[in-house]
Amino acid sequence: METESEPYVRLATLRGLHQVVADLNTARSLADTLQTVADGIIAGLGYELSAVNLVRPDGDLVVAAVAGSAHAEALMAGRVGSRVSWERRLAMADQWGSLRFIPYTEGWVLDDDDVPQWHTAGPAPRFPDEWHPMDRLFAPMYTAGTAGGELLGVISVDRPRNGRRPGAWGREALQMYAFQAAIAISNARLRANMQRALVRLEREQQALRASEESFRQAFEYAPSGMAIAEMGGDQHGRLHRTNDALCRLLGRSASQMRRYSFSDLVHPEDIGTLLRTSAEGGRAELRLGRRDGSYVWVSLRNSVVADAADGPRYLLTHVEDIEERKRHELQLAHRASHDSLTGLPNSAELRARLSSRLCGTPARSEEHAAVAAAPYGSLEGFDEVESTAYRQYGHGFGSDLGPDYAPDFAADYASDFAPDSATGEFGAEHGGAPYPGHVHTVAPDEDSEDDGTKGLAVLFCDLDGFKSINDRFGHHTGDAVLIEVARRLTEGVREGDTVARLGGDEFVVLADGLGQADAEDLAVRLRNAIIPPIRVDGRAVRVGASFGIGWAGCGMSADEVLRSADQRMYVEKRSRAKAGRRAG
Repeated sequence: METESEPYVRLATLRGLHQVVADLNTARSLADTLQTVADGIIAGLGYELSAVNLVRPDGDLVVAAVAGSAHAEALMAGRVGSRVSWERRLAMADQWGSLRFIPYTEGWVLDDDDVPQWHTAGPAPRFPDEWHPMDRLFAPMYTAGTAGGELLGVISVDRPRNGRRPGAWGREALQMYAFQAAIAISNARLRANMQRALVRLEREQQALRASEESFRQAFEYAPSGMAIAEMGGDQHGRLHRTNDALCRLLGRSASQMRRYSFSDLVHPEDIGTLLRTSAEGGRAELRLGRRDGSYVWVSLRNSVVADAADGPRYLLTHVEDIEERKRHELQLAHRASHDSLTGLPNSAELRARLSSRLCGTPARSEEHAAVAAAPYGSLEGFDEVESTAYRQYGHGFGSDLGPDYAPDFAADYASDFAPDSATGEFGAEHGGAPYPGHVHTVAPDEDSEDDGTKGLAVLFCDLDGFKSINDRFGHHTGDAVLIEVARRLTEGVREGDTVARLGGDEFVVLADGLGQADAEDLAVRLRNAIIPPIRVDGRAVRVGASFGIGWAGCGMSADEVLRSADQRMYVEKRSRAKAGRRAG
């Protein structure tokens, strides 16, 4: 029996407690530690049954170890009791220091909860401190060693060998053991977490080394250009590393490339495109300079990479040679917008260029004076538009395909910003309003004397006598005549004016910044340029030309402008025919 007068019982218990605590510190894994905790109750504290209930990450408690009974182990091991049920038990129990005791007289209310247990019914105790089979004694374990810490688990004990409920010394021993068990379990978890972390770190380092090697090989041996540039600091944009493909593309060695950034290599007209390209996921098509001074079209694709989780960031740029594709695309675009015989802009391109100057809102009368006072080529907003086009595409408004294969600005600009060619109205994306920087196009008043108003003149030209040349000498001669007429018209206008072929023997000239008298003088000069004989295959042929002068104005569609000029051309053709008959 355990009494205060039996110090040898306490000494034996203390020795057993010392041994089982020593065993706790030699367990290698968390599972070993939990089983050692359960076994230590049997070996050192004089109970025949014990179980360790461990708190899971979700808060419920699982029976992690059972000692003293194979039947109890098979019945309980691995089963889960809810946190709510456990908290109810600990709350209703009598407090024995940090221990919790539920006597058999009250434990019946717990028979139906979900906490795994092995308790069985038995006869009433024969003396006051006799252990009853339905008695429940729990030793909670906390991370801080006391109830102030987080609940780590609960030790359940049963069947004390002396058949009595533990006295003061037995309770103190169980509390001390639970305290040491909590430390051992926490240490085992820490070791397990560290071991897992070390294994994971080693795997990550191996994966990182493999990834770095894969990246190095992919970077160095990529068939297209690759570059890594600095981000931030004084060296922002400086090329840190380039692969062989990029060095070959630009004709520079890797050591030479490290002296530059992409802004040093990009074509001056494409610098704006480069600066507008996003660092993260940005794409751009532009020209980079080779060592021999030539330029090559490339596609840039950017992404940001870090040297480490919190290390310096670098810009990874993929550079693809698109010279052939760009050349092909621009040639196709040129063919789609230009006449295959004469090389002049075709009908679609003419309407696009015309529409790019028009909006759906007619100019107010008070604007006429301001527009008329502005010199040709310096209308407010137009220079800005033209310079933007020049930076982006490599040439000015209305120019043909140049040596850099830059696309015509007008077609692209008109498709994005111009009003509908049929209605003259802006699309929903512009709210029916002019684009930023737009200056209204107005026509001179033809019913009054020249008031100095400058406008966009539309000269509609139809050749006289062309059909008879085709009929007499064939289409080969007719084509040669059209080519020569196109050349003479182009030479007779200013740089920046547009000469287009509508089809057949019809041509149109767009000349901005002209007054009424200027347009009439231009028509006369062009007619006189066409009249001289044209030599084809050793014979001289002649054609005449009739011109109708129309004026483009905001509020009109491109078709309305062309139709007006066409009608005026036929009026002039009929009047000249009548004059010829009268003269005859």
